Amino acid sequence: MRTESRVFAFKIIFSTLFESDAEEAKLNFDENLNFSKNDKTFADSILAEFTNNKLALEEELTTLLENYELDRIYKVDLALIYLGMTEIKYIKTPKPVVINEVVEIAKKYSTENSSKFVHGILAKIE
Repeated sequence: MRTESRVFAFKIIFSTLFESDAEEAKLNFDENLNFSKNDKTFADSILAEFTNNKLALEEELTTLLENYELDRIYKVDLALIYLGMTEIKYIKTPKPVVINEVVEIAKKYSTENSSKFVHGILAKIE
């Protein structure tokens, strides 16, 4: 299921925010062993696009933040935003689908107000 693929990609992206390599981080999670081939391919495509475009994503996110600095964003929220941005911009999943999925992941893994913050940022993505 794509939701599990997104959660897996989110966890890897989160790990990379602490100087971890994406391929190395994948080895720390057993979840990818239970994926179907399509789910694994989907997660891998998100991670590859994130890795290849991290600097561009960071630059764009910096321009979207109003009266806020990138280094002040809670790392879980930052990983969720990067996940959503990557999927919208590079995987070309419809924006409403991505926002809905990422907001649901935020409700599970982040703070009470994070889903609103993540939604607000992702809604600004062109």
